[in-house]
Amino acid sequence: MNNEKKKRRFQVPDTYVIIFFVVVLAALLTFIIPQGKYTTEEISYSMNGEEKTRTVIKDGSFEYVLDEDGKPLKDGIALFEPYGEVGLFNYAFEGMVSGDKWGSAVGVVAFILIIGGAFGIILRTGAIETSILNMISKTQGREKLLLPVIFALFSLGGAVFGMGEEAIPFAMILIPLVVAMGYDSIVGILITYVATQIGFGASWMNPFSLAIAQGIAGIPVFSGSAFRIVLWFVFTAIGIVATMLYAAKVKKDPMRSLAHESDEYFRKDFEQRGKEQTKFQIGHALVLLTIVVGIVWVIWGVMKNGYYIPELATQFFIMGIVAGIIGVIFKLNGMTVNEMAKAFKAGVTDLVGAAMIVGMAQGIMLVLGGSDPTSGTVLNTILYKISSAFVGLSSTVAAILMYVFQTIFNFFVVSGSGQAALTMPIMAPLADLLGVSRQTSVLAFQLGDAFTNIIVPTSGCLMGVLAVAKLDWAKWAKFAIKFVGILFVLSVIVMIIASLTGF
Repeated sequence: MNNEKKKRRFQVPDTYVIIFFVVVLAALLTFIIPQGKYTTEEISYSMNGEEKTRTVIKDGSFEYVLDEDGKPLKDGIALFEPYGEVGLFNYAFEGMVSGDKWGSAVGVVAFILIIGGAFGIILRTGAIETSILNMISKTQGREKLLLPVIFALFSLGGAVFGMGEEAIPFAMILIPLVVAMGYDSIVGILITYVATQIGFGASWMNPFSLAIAQGIAGIPVFSGSAFRIVLWFVFTAIGIVATMLYAAKVKKDPMRSLAHESDEYFRKDFEQRGKEQTKFQIGHALVLLTIVVGIVWVIWGVMKNGYYIPELATQFFIMGIVAGIIGVIFKLNGMTVNEMAKAFKAGVTDLVGAAMIVGMAQGIMLVLGGSDPTSGTVLNTILYKISSAFVGLSSTVAAILMYVFQTIFNFFVVSGSGQAALTMPIMAPLADLLGVSRQTSVLAFQLGDAFTNIIVPTSGCLMGVLAVAKLDWAKWAKFAIKFVGILFVLSVIVMIIASLTGF
């Protein structure tokens, strides 16, 4: 009885509860911290020979918003606001509908729901399960060699074209695979989503994050690639080693897995499939071919034409429809047109919780006033105060604290391009004052922006992958905190090296 009481006493709150209390904290800050704003300007930078422009914060332009008495304005947020304004309890709805189809929150919400439905259809055909069972029976224990290969490929995807949201549909395929191989869903998350974030943080050519940050900082886009390529190899190798060590531990003793209970869903499914022992048919092969062709189309679209959330969602939707039609024609797993519709709805249902978190997390930033630098917000003041605190520090200490700041700030602004637009116009000129190179300030942004995405509950991509894995955030955090801690220490070492070598 005493043990049970202790377990209940130390139970980690649900993600929704955590976000709610962060929103409450943000609301309290609006009563304490005055509002501030910046002036913006247009800057130009070259990327792949093409001239691009971006609106950024003008250096030294911060000023407080003043009240009628000429004092810095502290305008505490109301509990409720009508007519589309933001109050404390408006955070969920306003967060859900904020932004546009190109990003958070409404665009990411739609993306998550559509790929959930599309892959619901693909999984309903039974092609994935049948392929996995056949592969396992033929590899005879050599399937563990797939883990480092898949990890490296996803890390490369994060480095080359900023792979992030795209990890969710792949997780739908690979998580059941690794569970069937005798591992757990945590291994599946490591080789997909976590790998993309490691590649993202050590990228030398990510157009959605690195290029924007370097352009804003006024340094050549994709410069410093040699140093970053070495980082990519080092961090990817460390990620692979950590994954293989954990995978071996779980393989030896499945009960040591934090996901053992939730993975029962996948184990029962494969046990049932194994009893049915469906033969691999031409229809299954065509569904797999559809997925492969679709993936190639997605990669081509991102790298060649700059496709983003709207296009990607449609591409995955088409993949789902084509796979469903193949399933109907070849009668895979009893597939019918109505079953396609049911499978789509079931897939959407599985990811509704993750989609809601995207909106709620965005609500945190809205309560702090939003991310517009020209409007009076508490977030702008926090950004200014923290950057001002760096003045007078040694260059190496400043470089480390820049990384720490970007790491913390990523909880509130998960978007890489959004965080770059808010912080780099301040951090780049600040780096000049502190004797830190602008390239190093960009590196601080990169590492801070990426690695905390592995654990922060405000990351819609992470919550989407966890929803696919049927894994609670609290259990994932219990595992991931050690992994993120290792990455944090290594990143601090990297910042020290970058500062001392004048990178």
